[in-house]
Amino acid sequence: MSEERLQKVMAAAGIASRRASEKLIEAGRVRVNGTIVTEMGMKVDPANDKIVVDGKPLRAKTRHVYIKVYKPKGMLSDIGGQTDGRPTVADLLPPGVGRVFPVGRLDLNSEGLVLLTDDGELAHRLTHPRYEHPKTYYVLIDTFPGEEALNRLRNGIDLEDGRTAPAKVDVVDGPPVGLILGEGYRRGTWLRIVLREGKKRQIRHMIAAVDLFLHRLVRWSIGPLTIAQLPPSESAHLAKGEIASLRDMAASKRTPRGAGRQGRSSSSRRPPSR
Repeated sequence: MSEERLQKVMAAAGIASRRASEKLIEAGRVRVNGTIVTEMGMKVDPANDKIVVDGKPLRAKTRHVYIKVYKPKGMLSDIGGQTDGRPTVADLLPPGVGRVFPVGRLDLNSEGLVLLTDDGELAHRLTHPRYEHPKTYYVLIDTFPGEEALNRLRNGIDLEDGRTAPAKVDVVDGPPVGLILGEGYRRGTWLRIVLREGKKRQIRHMIAAVDLFLHRLVRWSIGPLTIAQLPPSESAHLAKGEIASLRDMAASKRTPRGAGRQGRSSSSRRPPSR
């Protein structure tokens, strides 16, 4: 087998995501052939090199786990670390699932799709900004937005951590067919927003910047993967077709035509009655 970067091998073995694996290396928790490695860039051959993480030998996985979860509002999407007694998406996983990690987090008050896997290489390609894979959100705001606000959302807004990239933003009649909304606010105007980046709490900051009030934020899809027909607080193993679609998208910077286009556009309709 040809040599690959240590953090990539660790991620492929399900130790952690590639970035988290880099932190393990920097912390001196990884040994290769008996020697502690703390610098990035080392290449290894997992078939011949002995790799040990926290005293446990690394073993290549033959099958990965892929699970989608419909995270409800008020639940943490992270796994591990301080939770302060709050529930996490780990509480929604099927019995017997081993070590997995979330691919792209949602903040506490957002809801919708969270993908969990032990496939570190796929996770890296789905989350790294350079791949620009689309994520689709349905956002409920208090009132019908004007064209100026919509154009600002579409063209980019200056936030504290930089200007947002152009986004696809449309007013729609409602959530897509197949999205099973949980309890919560339902009156107002729905926007469909497709992002190809992931700044912290980005949509919330974007909506606030154009003086709109956000009632709900639901992530519907990551590329071709959706939460269609998945009830809130439920989880499901990905079907073979779903895994194949994600891998196809991850293998190329090109994204599926029509991703995130569910829901009928209604940008010219009148504001809803309140």
